[in-house]
Amino acid sequence: MSIRVGILGVGGFGGGEVLRLCAGHPSFEVVYASGESNAGKRLVERFPGVHPKLADLVIETWDYSKMGKLDLIFASLPSGNSRDAFGEVPAGVKIVDIGGDNRYADGWTYGLADVWPEKIKGTSRLANPGCYPSAALAAIMPLLAAKLVRGGMPIIIDAKSGVSGAGRGGGTTLGFAEVNEDVSAYKLLGHAHVPEIAKSVAALGGVDAKVVFTPHLIPMTRGILATCYLAGEATTEQCLAAARKFYADRPFVRVVDQPPHTKWALGSNLVFVSYVAHPGGPIVAMGAIDNLGKGAAGQAVQNANLMCGLEETAGLMGSPLWP
Repeated sequence: MSIRVGILGVGGFGGGEVLRLCAGHPSFEVVYASGESNAGKRLVERFPGVHPKLADLVIETWDYSKMGKLDLIFASLPSGNSRDAFGEVPAGVKIVDIGGDNRYADGWTYGLADVWPEKIKGTSRLANPGCYPSAALAAIMPLLAAKLVRGGMPIIIDAKSGVSGAGRGGGTTLGFAEVNEDVSAYKLLGHAHVPEIAKSVAALGGVDAKVVFTPHLIPMTRGILATCYLAGEATTEQCLAAARKFYADRPFVRVVDQPPHTKWALGSNLVFVSYVAHPGGPIVAMGAIDNLGKGAAGQAVQNANLMCGLEETAGLMGSPLWP
């Protein structure tokens, strides 16, 4: 089965990673690519190592009327650009929005692929989770499902991200000289991912919790480590057992006994979770991902597989990069 795919924002980090995954996908055929700053270029000019079958595809400006027949669209657009971008797209054309505009919006399914795959199957409008929520929620959700988290207490998330999380348009302060040998917190008390995390916590666990989220930028290209602190009296062994039960049949989640490393997931759609519980609390829940893999393009392809009735793992079974 050949599924005709369009990629919007192909020149960015997320769009480029979608292109890489789709090029090796057994059922996806990339027939359209858009990107405002790269319009008019062939894909090989933007990505010299692109698969030869895609080399001569010309990057265009986004115009649905000129796209021809598509079955599936991946949209990796800057915030604010995808809220009204799909008005002309028929309901029969599936859309995976990697940007943040449609998360928990009416008519869109929030795509936590490893947590609620049944919600994703058959939907035509899918909002991909953000990179930080993908790491944090992967660690938190099994504890909520097992009722190991005490309600009424804040959930504290301390997360570190590689620089690619800001995208190619991240700004002049993300050059090598600015970020090397430096760690900094940013967007304190006002990060866009906080409502997304809080709504997901309420949706699965029925816990109305205040989320305190502190993101940090660290001098590496890819990866996120989320360390989450939750109120509860469960033991470490109970937390690990709850996660292993919750993710028993999920192909991309690894529950490990030791604190996870971001590099374990590099270049993959894997997420590693682990737990440590202090006597009497709190519970420390950890999630490690590649922010462009599980945090963006990898989960987007996983969601698209579910939406299209394909094997969930199609095109995603490559091993992580090492070292």
